[in-house]
Amino acid sequence: MASAASPSSSIKASASPNGTFSSNSNYSKKPNRISFASIINPNPISAKICNSNGSSGRSGSIVSSGLKVAESTGIAALDAKDLRDPADSGPRPTILVSEKLGEAGLKVLRGFGEVECLYNLSPEELREKISSFDALIVRSGTKVTRQVFEAAKGRLKVVGRAGVGIDNVDLPAATEFGCLVVNAPTANTVAAAEHGIALLTSMARNVAQSDASMKAGKWERNKYVGVSLVGKTLAVIGFGKVGSEVARRAKGLGMHVIAHDPYAAADRARAMSVDLVSFHEAICTADFISLHMPLTPTTRNVFNEQTFSKMKKGVRIINVARGGVIDEEALVRALDSGIVAQAALDVFAEEPPSKESKLVQHHNVIVTPHLGASTKEAQEGVAIEIAEAVVGALNGELSATAVNAPMVPPEILTELAPYVVLAEKLGRLAVQLVAGGGGVQSVKVVYRSARDPDDLDTRLLRAMIIKGIIEPISSSFVNLVNADHMAKQKGLRISEERVTIDSSPESPLDSIQVNISNMDSKFASAGTEDGHISIEGQVKDGVPHLTCVGTFDVDVSLEGNVILCRQVDQPGMIGIVGNILGQHNVNVSFMSVGRTAPRKQAIMAIGVDEAPRKETLDEIGNVPAIEEFVFLDL
Repeated sequence: MASAASPSSSIKASASPNGTFSSNSNYSKKPNRISFASIINPNPISAKICNSNGSSGRSGSIVSSGLKVAESTGIAALDAKDLRDPADSGPRPTILVSEKLGEAGLKVLRGFGEVECLYNLSPEELREKISSFDALIVRSGTKVTRQVFEAAKGRLKVVGRAGVGIDNVDLPAATEFGCLVVNAPTANTVAAAEHGIALLTSMARNVAQSDASMKAGKWERNKYVGVSLVGKTLAVIGFGKVGSEVARRAKGLGMHVIAHDPYAAADRARAMSVDLVSFHEAICTADFISLHMPLTPTTRNVFNEQTFSKMKKGVRIINVARGGVIDEEALVRALDSGIVAQAALDVFAEEPPSKESKLVQHHNVIVTPHLGASTKEAQEGVAIEIAEAVVGALNGELSATAVNAPMVPPEILTELAPYVVLAEKLGRLAVQLVAGGGGVQSVKVVYRSARDPDDLDTRLLRAMIIKGIIEPISSSFVNLVNADHMAKQKGLRISEERVTIDSSPESPLDSIQVNISNMDSKFASAGTEDGHISIEGQVKDGVPHLTCVGTFDVDVSLEGNVILCRQVDQPGMIGIVGNILGQHNVNVSFMSVGRTAPRKQAIMAIGVDEAPRKETLDEIGNVPAIEEFVFLDL
């Protein structure tokens, strides 16, 4: 992949020698991939909207573009033999599994692509092999660093983390290289919560220590007196999926539960009779503290010397989240001083921890080797969940578990599919209208819709407009994952405006308008009075149409390429141009004429199936009544 430009750079649009038209040799020819991930089929023409069993969806419609949308039907409904489109005769994708994955998940993967299981790879071995794979599946032990993405040379399209945490994956690098990262956040939720409760109760009643004592031939009833849970306060730090399940179970044990999470919904907490409190209040008032936050720069070592000093003397701590959130040396000191009475740990800053670890060997600590998700049911569920997510990503689907791409619900994606195609093609058209070598720096997108602005999710549309603008004039690959990043790197500012119109709200959009600011145009008629290049399009019967160029109304299907001609409005012009194209064996798919007034100026928009040769375009340009023209390659 080409290196990104500096933020101060801009998108360069090359002009043709005569400044009037550009053949497709001026632009890098790329497959019309519009989904967020690179689809394995190099040039998909159409893809059905399918259920996960491969049958047609409710509408049974065809989305021209290669954007495949799968309706979520649950993991049990997915059959490996149905994963690949029977019409796809291209090479099967390659998938590297670098850590042990359940057989149920491997079966799903093998039904879709070529799977290679290579466990315990060194970082050097992973970098050496990764350029041969389209997808990588890891657990917590494999570090997917920037160097791994660089070594992949743009081939790696998705990294799947079989579990919740993704701190072992360099997300900024993944985003920069257009690689989707997905995880499996739901399948092991119950298992992790159950393990948290198991550690809590075992710690409270000294189960591990008394077991070891008895196996050593001792009978120490008085030494291992425990504490009751009823009426005690449990602080849940991180009230997400696992944290809320722990809270639910702790309530059943008779505990008073409080929680701290800056992103938790207050109504959800109230429904569970859990009080949301500040971090300070949580750590100062709790008898037990259960940790369920991710490891981020903000949460790393958040439980440190200062934090422990604020806690109630005799507090007990459970951690089934991430080891790095605790300063382990500080915890040992807090245990020695009695501030922390006991700790129950399933995760560690370094895994496995050293055999000499003072924390692991501490007599008031019980430890398990990262068993939070280690139940048979959870392992199978995680394997299937991550396999489905990876397969979906390689199929060009938006995964609900993507962690570095905007979440677009399947029903919204289905509805927006034809507008996604329109958005990318408008971006491609707009940038080809730019004249000279100046940099495109500012683009304004106007969405006209009868819906309330809050009901219109335009993130996917914006990403595709960015893709359309950047890809034809650079070597960069742009998708939903890295679109905003690429725009920033290229110095491209995208603003959006939503205009509410009086029409039927059944369709999400009436039109999309793309305006490139302060740029000269190869086709002067595409310019506006305020110096912008402006084009507009609509979706008609599921097909994208160009409906406005500058101030001229046109109507041409964007299914092939387009020739725009500004001419004197006089009889016979359609026939003259059509005859030239016919003589040169160029097939016309659509033709539309928009004019200011009879016998004044008009714009003829002509859809053609293939790019005309230069001499064909020259002949059109030599027609006396044609004042200017441009060929636009879609």
